[in-house]
Amino acid sequence: MCTVHKYSKGWFVKQLRDHGILVHPQYKSHLGNYKESELRNLYYRYVENETLDSEKK
Repeated sequence: MCTVHKYSKGWFVKQLRDHGILVHPQYKSHLGNYKESELRNLYYRYVENETLDSEKK
């Protein structure tokens, strides 16, 4: 089994795909084309905020 280091580019891509984000929401292109920093921003914008919002309800 291939393990991915937490908070690496591959980890962010996997987390975003697990939450249904397969392409960049704004540019509609493949997630693998982006730098780790852009993927991190997407993760915190969509995944972390979504998790926090659902916990508050």
